[in-house]
Amino acid sequence: MRPRLRRLMADFQKLQTLFASNPYIELVEHEGDPPEKYTFRFKLPGLELPANGKAPVVKEEHLVQILLPLEYPKRPPFCRMLSTVYHPNIDPAKICIGDHWSAGQSLAHLIARIGEMISFQSYNVKSPLNAEAAAW
Repeated sequence: MRPRLRRLMADFQKLQTLFASNPYIELVEHEGDPPEKYTFRFKLPGLELPANGKAPVVKEEHLVQILLPLEYPKRPPFCRMLSTVYHPNIDPAKICIGDHWSAGQSLAHLIARIGEMISFQSYNVKSPLNAEAAAW
């Protein structure tokens, strides 16, 4: 079996085990056999900028999509929000994980890291995707 397929299968098995009964992170759906596309629900407090744009408000649930490219794990997964979140390193099209990825890192660790970002336990205002959130 090819190394990439072994890695995809191992990632999937680990994700199913780790998040099967996790109260904060839920594997909502996956596509492929083995999966190359995932959707996760994060039940964590994060911020959202309301339509009036005055001040961020707390939002308790967030959806994230993770796509694994053909070069995965050498190249990082592509991660994006499917729901709104107000964070310096997240914009509607992308979650900045570039500084935190290496081929030896597990997908489960990356998912936990995204949870830390959503809940403002991790951020980088020196290299923002959302300059307004970084200034805030």
